[in-house]
Amino acid sequence: MRILFTFIGGSGHFRPLVPVARAVEAAGHEVRLAGSGKVTPTVEAAGFRTFATSGPRPADAPPPVPEPLEPADPAAQEQHFAAAFGGPGARRHAAALLEIAGSWKPDVIVRDEADFGTAVAAEKLGIPCTTILVLASGALLRKGLLAGPLGEVRAEHNLPPDPDLTFLDRGLILSPFPPSFRHPSFPLAPNAFSYRTTDVVPHTQPKTPTIYFTLGTLFQPDTDDLFGRVLTGLQAVDANVVVTVGDRNDPAALGPQPDHIRIERFIPQDELLPTCTLVISHGGSGSILGALAHGLPSLVLPLGADQPHNADRILTLGLGEALDPVTLTPDQITRTATAILANSNYSQAAQQLQAELNALPHVSHTVPLLEALR
Repeated sequence: MRILFTFIGGSGHFRPLVPVARAVEAAGHEVRLAGSGKVTPTVEAAGFRTFATSGPRPADAPPPVPEPLEPADPAAQEQHFAAAFGGPGARRHAAALLEIAGSWKPDVIVRDEADFGTAVAAEKLGIPCTTILVLASGALLRKGLLAGPLGEVRAEHNLPPDPDLTFLDRGLILSPFPPSFRHPSFPLAPNAFSYRTTDVVPHTQPKTPTIYFTLGTLFQPDTDDLFGRVLTGLQAVDANVVVTVGDRNDPAALGPQPDHIRIERFIPQDELLPTCTLVISHGGSGSILGALAHGLPSLVLPLGADQPHNADRILTLGLGEALDPVTLTPDQITRTATAILANSNYSQAAQQLQAELNALPHVSHTVPLLEALR
């Protein structure tokens, strides 16, 4: 059986596909991944054969200039997401996947939920299409905003009008998130299957509190000053601190740090989180899922995309706190991190969602569901 996994955007849309793709490969099926040529090296480094849906990043291309850090506006993020992913992104991937899938002829296509163009191509080709959710709260994707641009893309491919965008939910939907984290205004569809991507993770409390601080590994707004303010605040917290700054930042540029603070470009979350007590992050869906899988509270500094929506769920569910990354001060970081570490209610709430996640079927149970679509 041939299964084509597709994603649009960066590695935050690729990585949620990996556990299912590996489970499918382990069951003996043939797998390919299709996504941006800029991310192809990351996909191939993970051991997958790929189709590029766009050209690679030119070797002589200058590094992108970071945008100024601005307050996160959820409504503006919803409109930007719909315009970018529902318009040119969907149009580009619909054309690319018609060619790729038309040639390779997969039995099933599995797309990341933001890859709307692939859903158009799958419908056009008559290939079963499954969706993997990548937005933890579900609140960023607004069909009312997407209906216009996706309606145009569908018309360009002579597909019938679908003003309610039912084609996005028509096939199997796979969700790696604890169901109760999802915003109640955007409930999971009846055809959704929730699963866990890891083995059951027992909760262990490290002897010395350890804080993991990350703002993700992708290109972001200009966060140099934000890193500095957070690190200054963490210097006064009675805990070990591990910081990852990504490829764009140089750990040495953050200056000398006290012995309890360690700074690296990248460390796999799975290596760090079992020894942590608190996660400070931008509130990306991958970071939130990692924290919940290990029963850890969060302090989130939302920068954009779905992060403000995730921060809202963190606050509503008592899983941690949120601070404005534009205005926060080192003293706020010190006081808030110290308060979360001292209040067991946060960790107890996180452990409840960890237990919910641990009770879900293992990702291997997605394989027979995909096999049944052939």
